[in-house]
Amino acid sequence: MITSEIKYLGNLRTECHHLASGTVIETDAPIDNKGKGERFSPTDLVATAYASCMMTIMGIYCNEHGIEMNTGIARVQKIMEANPRRIGKLIIEMDFSGNNWSELEAEKVLRAGKACPVAKTLGDNVEVEFLITV
Repeated sequence: MITSEIKYLGNLRTECHHLASGTVIETDAPIDNKGKGERFSPTDLVATAYASCMMTIMGIYCNEHGIEMNTGIARVQKIMEANPRRIGKLIIEMDFSGNNWSELEAEKVLRAGKACPVAKTLGDNVEVEFLITV
């Protein structure tokens, strides 16, 4: 089954349709790569997907293990490299302090999140630094 359909709109912009839900996301090339930077760039979406995937897997883990997860905020900094142009590093700040997890719960939940599908997909190709508050 096809997940998405992407249309090139011109001027380094695309329109991405998630076929199952009808959700639409536009992308734009970043300013540092000849674009306007008016939308998420494709690499911004990859960086954002990493933290979003982690939080989703953490939520699933909590649901399956009777651990409350009522809040969480992530901030992602993407650092690009050249030759070849690619994502070189992500700095992911996560705050889960409102969940009142024990030290053991926090360790298990974070371990589950760090093993999310996006993390496994990127593997060792991208350095990831975590700054986590629990």
